[in-house]
Amino acid sequence: MTKNVLPVIKGIAALALVGVALYTVFQAVQAQQTDQSTIGAYVAPVDVDTASLAGPTQPIFYRHDIHAGQFQMDCRYCHYAAEISSSPGIPSVDTCMGCHLIVGAGNPEVAKLQEAAASGQPIEWVEVHTLPRFVRFPHMRHVNADVTCQECHGAVQEMPQVFQQSSLKMGWCLSCHKQNGVTTDCTVCHY
Repeated sequence: MTKNVLPVIKGIAALALVGVALYTVFQAVQAQQTDQSTIGAYVAPVDVDTASLAGPTQPIFYRHDIHAGQFQMDCRYCHYAAEISSSPGIPSVDTCMGCHLIVGAGNPEVAKLQEAAASGQPIEWVEVHTLPRFVRFPHMRHVNADVTCQECHGAVQEMPQVFQQSSLKMGWCLSCHKQNGVTTDCTVCHY
């Protein structure tokens, strides 16, 4: 019986996610059509000279300034594991397609995403924020302590292409820990 029920539950969960995504997109589009100020104070530029942008070139030009900035999507929508894992999680093609089944027609970058979805291939994103292999950065501890993403990653909601703004070197991290009265025990990050 469990084998028969599990696919039904998965299907209902998938439909619920698509419904939430569609509702969110509908609300954002409706707000944009009625009053630009209801979306947010930040409006991403339409044309961006990608050759002059800091940071690594990604296989798809994902606009953080549009998603996180203009449409004010919570970082945790895409970085789903930030509250429960050391890694923030990178969105799957299916997560992106939750909205881009209906939004972004005619955009060449969305077309790349749709091609990846049709072929079943994951997007090979280029890592932006790198730490040495002997350092552990537990995202969940920081997110659950109300450290905003911007404190480490900079104003990603205004970056057309994300780049590493902070050094993320040991002195930088220790300075933050000292300012906030957090432990500086070596085993917190080196384990």
